[in-house]
Amino acid sequence: MFDFSRENRSLLASWWRNIDKTILSLILLLFFLGLFFSFSSTSSVIGEKLNKEAYFFFLKHFIFVVIALIIIFFVSLQKREIIKAYLPYFFLISLLLLFLVPLIGIEVKGAKRWLDIPLLPRFQPIEILKPFFILILAQIISSQVIHNLYKKYFYTLVLLSFILLLLIIQPDLGQSVLLFSSWLIMLFSSGINFIILGIFFLFCVLIFVLILFFFPNKFGYILFRLKSFIDPTKGENYQSEKALEAIKSGGFTGRGLGEGVLKDRVPEAHTDYMFAIIAEEFGGILLLLLLIIFLFFSYKVLHKLLDEKDEYTKLVLVGLISLLLIQTFIHIGVNIRLLPTTGITLPFLSYGGSSIVGNAIIAGLILNLTKKIPLNQDSL
Repeated sequence: MFDFSRENRSLLASWWRNIDKTILSLILLLFFLGLFFSFSSTSSVIGEKLNKEAYFFFLKHFIFVVIALIIIFFVSLQKREIIKAYLPYFFLISLLLLFLVPLIGIEVKGAKRWLDIPLLPRFQPIEILKPFFILILAQIISSQVIHNLYKKYFYTLVLLSFILLLLIIQPDLGQSVLLFSSWLIMLFSSGINFIILGIFFLFCVLIFVLILFFFPNKFGYILFRLKSFIDPTKGENYQSEKALEAIKSGGFTGRGLGEGVLKDRVPEAHTDYMFAIIAEEFGGILLLLLLIIFLFFSYKVLHKLLDEKDEYTKLVLVGLISLLLIQTFIHIGVNIRLLPTTGITLPFLSYGGSSIVGNAIIAGLILNLTKKIPLNQDSL
């Protein structure tokens, strides 16, 4: 049963008093915009094609958003000490789930990225692992137990390499690039020597090239996508071409709510091509507004670093916001054919339960670490 004692009411009042309300408002705005776009993109036409009820996907999206809001509130309410104490357990559990994907995962269109287990049907472990990966990286780099700075960097490289190996096996190029980029940004933010950073980068690129060379049957799809991206006549680019056409047809003001045709022509458009759907139906004006919201959200989070003295908190915030920003620009890049197809969703806005839950964990952690700390309390 819920306990509405004076102590709990005081805790809630403290949470509301110390939370950054601007960041909270931006997070809620993005989630509710995602609901609105989901209502438009998952039309009854799609439902009929998949033998589902009208707006079946929208209702699922709505349920996941409710779950996400609960997660955000719960995570943002916790003390930092509690998050640090339970971090290794959550990280190991999510890492174990990722490890199980090649073994018992379900395959969809040649990629094995999902688990189908009781209570978690069609679940993508990497979405949950990403925020905990950032927390672990920050903990290693800011550790007072390991005194050798370059040893810390090496440990993070080993951890990153293991996770990237699991992702490449699936295969999942988009998430691999996302984690690798966020790792580089966190190392750069920690003050690493540029020469060492360059060596790490070249080492990872060399490993990637060797994998493609020695395992062409398993990872040849990566070369195929790169070739078809560079030369569209060399491969199948139907989805990308339709997405780009949809963006162009949307113009400045869009074709109107529900009037877009991309969602009916491209499978999984409400996940991988949400940016193009928004462009087609609502035009460049709304796209510009969305970019401003994402950038302002990032600015508000990074602005908090100016007054933050704890290195761990700084690294976590940099890592989390880099995850969101890089994922956003990868998604946009794919939609406008600046990047090869990756299957990356648009944070907060695209349909997908795993993605929404993962974004909720990231949002909850950001709210937790940007709260004002009461002078007379240990809690955040």
